[in-house]
Amino acid sequence: MIFSKKIIFLLFFVVLISSCAKTGRPDGGPKDEDAPLFVTSNPPYESINFKEKEVELYFNEFVKLKDLNKQLVVSPPLKNPLIVTPQSTASKFLKIEILDTLATNTTYIFNFGNAIEDNNESNILEGFKYVFSTGTYIDSLKTSGEVQDAFFREKPKKTNIVLYRIDSTYTDSLIYKKKPNYVTSALDTTKFNFSNLKEGKYRLMALQESSSDYLFNSKLDKIGFYNDTISLPRDSILLRPIVLFKEVQPYKFRRGKEITKGKIQFGYDGKIKDLKVNLLSKVPDSFKSISRFEANKDTLNYWFTPIDVDSLNFTVSNDIYIDTVTVRLRKNKIDSLNVNFPSNKLLHFRDTLFIKANNPLTAIDTSKISLIDSDTLRVAFNIFNSKKENKLGIIFEKKQKSAYNLKLLPKAVSDIYKTTIDTLNFSFRTQEIEDYGKITLDVVNSKNENLIIDLISVKEKNKIIERRYIKSSENLVFDLLEPKSYIFRAIIDSNKNKIWDTGNYLKMRQPEKVFYYETQIDLRANNYVFETFSIN
Repeated sequence: MIFSKKIIFLLFFVVLISSCAKTGRPDGGPKDEDAPLFVTSNPPYESINFKEKEVELYFNEFVKLKDLNKQLVVSPPLKNPLIVTPQSTASKFLKIEILDTLATNTTYIFNFGNAIEDNNESNILEGFKYVFSTGTYIDSLKTSGEVQDAFFREKPKKTNIVLYRIDSTYTDSLIYKKKPNYVTSALDTTKFNFSNLKEGKYRLMALQESSSDYLFNSKLDKIGFYNDTISLPRDSILLRPIVLFKEVQPYKFRRGKEITKGKIQFGYDGKIKDLKVNLLSKVPDSFKSISRFEANKDTLNYWFTPIDVDSLNFTVSNDIYIDTVTVRLRKNKIDSLNVNFPSNKLLHFRDTLFIKANNPLTAIDTSKISLIDSDTLRVAFNIFNSKKENKLGIIFEKKQKSAYNLKLLPKAVSDIYKTTIDTLNFSFRTQEIEDYGKITLDVVNSKNENLIIDLISVKEKNKIIERRYIKSSENLVFDLLEPKSYIFRAIIDSNKNKIWDTGNYLKMRQPEKVFYYETQIDLRANNYVFETFSIN
């Protein structure tokens, strides 16, 4: 009997210890939905005359850190990052080590954002801050506002908002070389808040950075700025949003390099104006060349008929800049001609059938090209040879719900190297008119601005389906549209150059204004939609 009692007691003790060791909630119990609570700290929260090198934060339950490097913002910025431990395990306290010498008479904010969460259910302690002052009081002024992208409607990813105090040492160029007086961040949101600010005048800017050093790198970063001086405590709420934009870089020639035999690439950076390549070397009368810009790259491709020389000399000019370059010729192989048809075998009524090539097509024999419909009848067509891209357009009258076959015989096309193709076939089809929809957009242009109106496909990475230019209120009809989701964008084209112009920080020039129609249009087949877009 005594032995049995001992066994029962031992089992009870083991179960009790096991139960006490669990940090999670008991099975079947209510889910913990409460965020952890900050209990106390050493030194205390909002301490003054702060001189410590370490801070300890205590919480009411075990917490863990998530995305600390993204979430933690120190204002004013420090030269060396804080060391926060523990990061790999859960704990009821966090230790912060300060490696820098702190500025005198300054209020500091260690903003953890949403990095602190409980260990069991990942409930977040939102916007937790530890505040202290190296002076005799805590600064208490605030300001808040919004940030948005100047061109795209999507919310900006992590954006750092910075304040520079305007005093005798301030210049607009400080943002390139000196960290700001205050910083906060907007994480996947448009709103930002500053707290614990000092009275005074400030310059307010936003940075979407490649690295969070709070310095502006115009080649990599987006910037936004408030034109007006921020005066505290007056400007506690900013009514106009800061718009983020990428600056156009000044023109700079990089180099010329032979890519394959008979093809040179000239690389450059920045904005070009009348970029031209001029050959200086003496060449035979049979020498031919074609130059074309590469899409979405700062590159000019230069194709030429190969000649037996070691190098070619060029001048590359852009408006007022001229560079002289020598390109060594060492490649032995010409890039063979490749001709590609569209990947989609459905040709929409708004589209043109394009044949794309890797090299410029210089000779076209239409007698070796045939277009046949489903009734095996020849279809009349015209050829459009693009001067901007290596492609041919096949222009013909499309019929509803028809099948077609395009055939290219050998020597139908040849490139600058006089290389040609084997026989190629491409079959495709069209749909019925009822398979498409139509949008009529009533644009109310009350100030008679020069407007660029873009119809954009939502799911095709903001692809522009059609662009219109208007100077007054107008009804715009967009017909034969595929059943998709669309949005409209309006650009105020202030300088009338028919493109969107970005801003420039040092010139204090904001980008041209962009407005998005607030409603996404989900167009169905055989559906007619009428919308009104007011531009104020």
